[in-house]
Amino acid sequence: MPELPEVETIRHQLKTKLLLQKLVKIEILDPRFTKKISFKGALSIEGEKLLDIKRKGKYLLFIFEKKGLLWHFGLTGGLILLNHCLIQPPHKFLRLLLRFENEILGYFDIRKFGKIKTFDLPHFPEEIEKLGEDALEIKQEKFSSILKRSSKPIKSLLLDQTKIAGLGNIYVDEALFRAGIHPLRKASSLSDEEVAKLYHTIKMLLKKAIELRGSSIKDYLDAFGQKGKFQEEHLVYGKKGQKCRFCGQPLQYLKLNQRGTTFCQTCQS
Repeated sequence: MPELPEVETIRHQLKTKLLLQKLVKIEILDPRFTKKISFKGALSIEGEKLLDIKRKGKYLLFIFEKKGLLWHFGLTGGLILLNHCLIQPPHKFLRLLLRFENEILGYFDIRKFGKIKTFDLPHFPEEIEKLGEDALEIKQEKFSSILKRSSKPIKSLLLDQTKIAGLGNIYVDEALFRAGIHPLRKASSLSDEEVAKLYHTIKMLLKKAIELRGSSIKDYLDAFGQKGKFQEEHLVYGKKGQKCRFCGQPLQYLKLNQRGTTFCQTCQS
């Protein structure tokens, strides 16, 4: 699933090409998909100018003149500027085309778990209202307060989008490893020093991942149809059984809340 760095990469790239363009037409290529997500009302946005593209957590929000369009990519969704794409995604996975004045934006989704819906401005949809503070924007004091009040395992807490929005399996595993914190530790057990280290590690990690246009593990492509490069920086994610970069011991693997978790038993305490 695209996480904060991947969605932020797409947001930034789309803004460079689509901002202030009129949405001329929406073409539905997969009626069964759009019927499932009740997309029909989105056609009312045709003719409106795109004023802004915002992000919170893993959600994108297209802000038009009167309405907004909410995107969540699910496991395998994404938006590609087809005019600028060197490697075209397989047409059978394209579900929608949004034709702007000078650009064609395609929504592709292999497993069709994505979510798209319209909302009336100036209010944001309930999906956004339920989110916690964005992981890229949250202040250290608020971050510390959330951790100190929770008895959940630290990994479970960081994945809870109602507490901190945008983090997923990739960046939580990577952040906890780099901060030397075991994923099963109770969040409230972390010392002030550990909380501060984890906070700054998450910020650094997200910024670096955005700089490298996210992690392409399986299906993720950026808005220009290119793979990200941050997977080349992964130290633990997807590396169970391999030697720890720091101590040389085999990386361990467990399931936590049905999510695979890779960590080092020696380096993370």
